Amino acid sequence: MKFTTNSRSNIMRVTNPFSPVKALREKSLLLLCFAAILFQTSCGEHHHKVEQTKLLVTSPLKRDTLTTKEYVCQIRAIRHIELRALEKGYLQDYYVDEGKSVKSGTLMFQILPIMYKADVQKAQAEMNFAEVEYMTTKALADSNVVSKSELLMAKAKLDRAKAELALAQVHLGFTEIRAPFDGIMDRLNVRRGSLLNEGDLLSSISDISQMWVYFNVPEAEYLDYKTNLKKDDKMKVKLRMANNNIFGSQGIVETIEADFNNETGNIAFRATFPNPDKLLRHGETGNVVVEVPLKGALLIPQKATFEVLNARYVYVVDKDNVIKSREIKVSYELPNIYVVTDGIKETDKILLEGLRLVNENDKITYDFKDPKEVITHLNLLAE
Repeated sequence: MKFTTNSRSNIMRVTNPFSPVKALREKSLLLLCFAAILFQTSCGEHHHKVEQTKLLVTSPLKRDTLTTKEYVCQIRAIRHIELRALEKGYLQDYYVDEGKSVKSGTLMFQILPIMYKADVQKAQAEMNFAEVEYMTTKALADSNVVSKSELLMAKAKLDRAKAELALAQVHLGFTEIRAPFDGIMDRLNVRRGSLLNEGDLLSSISDISQMWVYFNVPEAEYLDYKTNLKKDDKMKVKLRMANNNIFGSQGIVETIEADFNNETGNIAFRATFPNPDKLLRHGETGNVVVEVPLKGALLIPQKATFEVLNARYVYVVDKDNVIKSREIKVSYELPNIYVVTDGIKETDKILLEGLRLVNENDKITYDFKDPKEVITHLNLLAE
């Protein structure tokens, strides 16, 4: 320890060569120097390692290809109607259970017909009486015993009786509800003995031999489809079912609605699918899969890209073998492949493997792999 004296104030000060503050500063400076040495050493090792490692490089491939678009859809039977009571009465019986297939003309429901049978019998008797009365009047008129006007009145009475009999028979026929076409019966809404009023819902029946599948298409995509579709050709689509499997039969778009929905900007397409095994049912949902042809698409492997802040990049190798990151725009995503519309050209070389081993502006050595071979291999993996 060293003692000094101030001549003016005659006050003694103490100077400590081992001051804690000074020691801390010296220690911090030493650590910074050590860190800088380590950084320079690691950077040198990294650059040396990258330059010594041969990386794999390829180029984008330009070719015609297909992509797919999917649209949420609603599946409807080609015919689906409600079965309702046409007469008032008690349900005597039903003859087809829920979910069963029926043939056209099959008796499905029977409303108690006793009252309607009585009406038919009464109308039949009145018609028989009117017919006898007419024949008697006609004979008298032929003998000039009665006037022609009385004969006409008798004829009108007979015609009226015939009409009443026909009407009574129609009402009796309404007590039997028969299948209007081949189909599958839905849930029963009534049970035996139920009191029915005219118009009450009994069940519904669906013809599922073919299915109508409805899906909505945005205006721009509608214009693309119509422009690319050849005259007299019909758009073919596939159906992805709720279990993610593709339905076995292909569908054909047979009609497009007349108007766009101004609220959504969409227009409805209707595709018809054959349903020979009756797998599809009325009310199902799924996705319509539409193949979209891409002319001269620029394809790159997905694994050659990386993402930063929701933007996608590739490493491009320049003429000096230095890599530069470049942002790209992806328009479609295929299995293992991206379709790129902006950011790179067909002649660019992009880093295919080892993206995690390099940094921006690294100089590399590489082997070039033919883009056709790369894309073909990725397609085989996707299959």
